[in-house]
Amino acid sequence: MENFKLGFIGAGFIAHFQARALTQIRCVDLAGVYALNGQEDLAMFSRQHGIGECAIYDSVEELCKNVDAVCLFAPNFVRVELMEEIAAAAKEGAELKGIICEKPLGRTVAEAQRLVEIARGTGLPNAYFENQLHMKAVNAQRAQLGPLSETMGPLTLARCAEEHCGPHEPWFWDPTRQGGGVLADMGCHSIAVGWYVLTPMNEPVDFLKPVSMNATTALLKWGQPQYRKQLLEERGIDYAKIPAEDFTTGTVTFENPKTGQRSLGQFTNSWMYDKQGLRLLMDGLGPGYAFEMNTLRSPLEVFIGDQAAEAIADAETALEKATSTRGLLTVEPNEADLYGYVDEIEDAVKNFREGKDGFLNFEYGLEITKLVQAGYMSAEKGVTLDLADPAVQEELRGYTSLIAQGRGAEVLHVF
Repeated sequence: MENFKLGFIGAGFIAHFQARALTQIRCVDLAGVYALNGQEDLAMFSRQHGIGECAIYDSVEELCKNVDAVCLFAPNFVRVELMEEIAAAAKEGAELKGIICEKPLGRTVAEAQRLVEIARGTGLPNAYFENQLHMKAVNAQRAQLGPLSETMGPLTLARCAEEHCGPHEPWFWDPTRQGGGVLADMGCHSIAVGWYVLTPMNEPVDFLKPVSMNATTALLKWGQPQYRKQLLEERGIDYAKIPAEDFTTGTVTFENPKTGQRSLGQFTNSWMYDKQGLRLLMDGLGPGYAFEMNTLRSPLEVFIGDQAAEAIADAETALEKATSTRGLLTVEPNEADLYGYVDEIEDAVKNFREGKDGFLNFEYGLEITKLVQAGYMSAEKGVTLDLADPAVQEELRGYTSLIAQGRGAEVLHVF
């Protein structure tokens, strides 16, 4: 069997993380990349690590003609344009077996709906990349506790958090380009995985029906003058004029359509977590059983003294979004596998070979976009949204949050 050839559109942070995952997957090559920046570094990484020759292409069309599937890892604000170019390449004869899109599918519900329409118009299988649903720890607890849930009753509360000190790329800090702040960036993770762990075994990922959303958004760390000045200098974004939330928390209420039983998915996301680095925190509570996961509980710690710290070239080799190069440090030996990147690529390739969508497809990505935007709407209005109300769903279809419009100062709680 020939190796499956992936092509990356985009060569930034997430593309490099996915390339690290590819080093652990057999029979899959990084065959090419199209990007405006960083393509040489990505191609060099691919060749040095034996995951493919990774040719650099000058257009989306040329990339599509030379790979089996394309991965859309470019910034949020160019997703629709690039999807249209992929569709055009397929129409012109590119023999693609699938299309992958990294989260979020869209910055608005309308944008996500457009990506669904374009992808379905190609007739090609697709996969929406939401890595946390593929985490081995998440799926291991489902396998372990599944029989208990059938006997004792399902989980009734899931609490999910993703927190770190803030994104790398400057465009993430511009809500008009990114689509919001931390809720748009990381809330999609926590909302999705909370929905998933509450879902009974052997039921589809969208089995539980979201019935209400209540959320809060706030500007905490970056609302403080000393940090605002630093942000302006480092990121080139003036948060005094176009602020976005760096903290959000909320609750989605889900209903089991067979039994009518309701459960709660609580999410908390932050760009103000100034500790070791990225933390994924998750727990679930059921009648007589529970689980808990914290990715900062690593079997490996290292200590680096002040003098030795000067020799550190890249703190993030130990932990994504690492904030320190000295002292007692948490080390995650294999983040690409820990966070589910390896498993999500393997799932997409397996299903594409069989002519099927991935475990999560673009339609699922659209549903997550709806929930994220419902979070913004709830926070703006200061109310709990009834997601079963057709009027609310209709409003969401044409909704762009004030934060994404650059008008966050009108609605954010600033501390």
